[in-house]
Amino acid sequence: MGAAEPDTVAPSPAPQLGGPVFLLLGVLGALLPALGYPWDWALWPLLLGLAAWERRPWAVAGAVLAGALAFASLHTVQARPDPLRPWLGAQVTLRGDWDGQFLTLHDPPARVALSPRPAERRGSIAVHGRLLPPRTRTVPGGFDQAAWLRSQGGLLTLAPTAVLVGAEVGAAQPSASVKGTVQGWFESGWQGLSPRAEALLRGAELGDRSDLNEMELSPGVTVRDAFQRSGLTHLLALSGQHVTLLVGALTLLLTRLPLPVWARYAVPVLFLLAYLGMVVNTSPSVVRAGLTGLLGLAALWLGRGRLDAASLVALVAAGLLICYPLWVITPGFQLSFLAVGGLLLLPRVLARLPAAWTRPGPPLWLTGSVAVTLLAQAATLPLIAGSFGGVPLSSLPANLLAGPLMALLIPLGFLAGLLGPLGAALKWPLELLSAALLWLAETFGRWPLLPWGAVGPAGYLAYGLAALAGVLWLTGRVRAPAALGTLLACMLLTALPPRLSPPRQLAFLDVGQGDATLIQTPELRALIDGGGTPRGDYDLSRTTVPALHSLGVHALDVVVATHSDSDHIEGLSGVLRAMPVGELWIGQLDPENAALAELLSVAEERGVPVRQVRRGDYVQAGGLRLDVLWPQGNFWSTEPNENSVALRLTATGRAGQTFRAALLGDLPAPLEHSLGLGRVDLLKSPHHGSRHSTSAALLQETGAREAVVSVGFNTFGHPSREVRERLDAAGTRIWRTDTQGTVLWPLPK
Repeated sequence: MGAAEPDTVAPSPAPQLGGPVFLLLGVLGALLPALGYPWDWALWPLLLGLAAWERRPWAVAGAVLAGALAFASLHTVQARPDPLRPWLGAQVTLRGDWDGQFLTLHDPPARVALSPRPAERRGSIAVHGRLLPPRTRTVPGGFDQAAWLRSQGGLLTLAPTAVLVGAEVGAAQPSASVKGTVQGWFESGWQGLSPRAEALLRGAELGDRSDLNEMELSPGVTVRDAFQRSGLTHLLALSGQHVTLLVGALTLLLTRLPLPVWARYAVPVLFLLAYLGMVVNTSPSVVRAGLTGLLGLAALWLGRGRLDAASLVALVAAGLLICYPLWVITPGFQLSFLAVGGLLLLPRVLARLPAAWTRPGPPLWLTGSVAVTLLAQAATLPLIAGSFGGVPLSSLPANLLAGPLMALLIPLGFLAGLLGPLGAALKWPLELLSAALLWLAETFGRWPLLPWGAVGPAGYLAYGLAALAGVLWLTGRVRAPAALGTLLACMLLTALPPRLSPPRQLAFLDVGQGDATLIQTPELRALIDGGGTPRGDYDLSRTTVPALHSLGVHALDVVVATHSDSDHIEGLSGVLRAMPVGELWIGQLDPENAALAELLSVAEERGVPVRQVRRGDYVQAGGLRLDVLWPQGNFWSTEPNENSVALRLTATGRAGQTFRAALLGDLPAPLEHSLGLGRVDLLKSPHHGSRHSTSAALLQETGAREAVVSVGFNTFGHPSREVRERLDAAGTRIWRTDTQGTVLWPLPK
């Protein structure tokens, strides 16, 4: 049976449409500055929408006031001077309060991120390292560390302005803060659990997910990766679901006790205040949920009845943006409020369903659970697809099964933390529930993803039109055929090729002090090296893989590991795990190198053929040819750089024009003369511009007019003064990934 026609639907008990209009236009207004528009543009959607909304002057005045306060807050936050600027680039020793995420200094007052993250969870610590400015987004689909750190500050909180790299922890003392003491008490209640269960509870109850990002469920698959691929990432973030479960369990307990009516509201209010202030780490989702709960409970306590849900959410959003104006650019804020915006449509969705699906009992529970999951996913679809490079196909069944587990795990874990050392009595049920949840994430994480790249303007337009058609159908403004036709047309729009001609380019990805080069054409997709992390605690595959997805690459024909240095191949293991790869090329085997051994193990695990290449090997596809020039014969060296796979790329266009590029890994100068490169248009400077490579003889032989140096912050002096002088003397233009970010070079068509 089809759904009832709009004119037969009973009037919804939900409030007037003004609340949703306020919310949707408020989110649009908040997102405009994040998209690059001036901040004053954020007021226009609010003013136009509210002026048309039943002509309520107080609503317009409230929107103007909220916009003015948010603008003033933004100006105040951005106008703060950076007290650490004079020390950027220097080796420093700092002492401050470590909260597990940032180090707070008292003299000068500032906050700093640490890499690698100290083993200490919290406390007063002294650290030594080099103070650096945070990295901006210099790679497609990459992480904008600088913007994220700025967003962690607000009116009452200083934003972290620097990163201490190579952090070495010296003296450490226990935390003296109230929150640190309370969190330490909670963690004592989880001692004795397995490391996975303890890390899961720490993330779900306190908002500390640091261990989950590195803890592996299976070789190469972290807890974070498994939850992301299964569509369960929101379970690792403190959210409205967690707060609702805790408040619901507390309310259920209070109804069983002989308490006055006012206490049944006052106690949850006090609980939420203590929970937000002394227990959990600050994040958009948990603060939104906590403030929404506080206002809702206060209204019931004061006899105001239930508040308009949409207007309440909009009010909370305005308040948060006043206190933390840059939260608007963070995925946490966007996903949280978009998901809630989708859930506001739940009453109308249920009203559209046949009565048999919504009768009390199990059918209503199942229907409601499915509707909640689908609405939240539909509302956040473009952000999920663009941010994670794909849409989890297992999300619906995974969430249906994980929901009951979380309903038990969250209250029980909180009770164990509240009991402190006595919480050991709840060890076995917590261990069992945590193991079941992790098993679900790992199992459903093996399901395939619907691959996606960066969502462009056309994608957002198509999504917006489809979402508008769905909302208008739910509110009875349009009939089902028109809404369905709009949805299908928008799906067709997103299925069209993103460009009239597919990209043909070289992409020199900015992976810091490392190498990663992508050859991208319709005929051949090859990745030469994948970056690595000689220092720090960040897996570079989390930069390389999102960059590939953002560029529309979801499978590779060839992956080349030029040599065994970690700054070249450490990130390739994650690439092989993330997407299909036709063949892995290596040069010389180094059986004692751990990074190469792991890469070969992953290749075997994923069924990727491994080819040990030599001079004369090549691959050709269409007008593209990739030749191996080194190593040759039985050459082998104990020096990894001398074993580098050297490549020459030749691209021929339809009009006969030819482009040649040389990609030489870390090959040193004495071996450059053995390649017989001939003339090339573009030279990728070997060994990040080391003075031992890119010789004057090589520049004279190749006549390269352009050179790319893949380099990041380093203490080696790369690119060296000698190389820069040689390039200048040869009239070769230099492109550097540390100053110019990812370099995209077009190939002839």
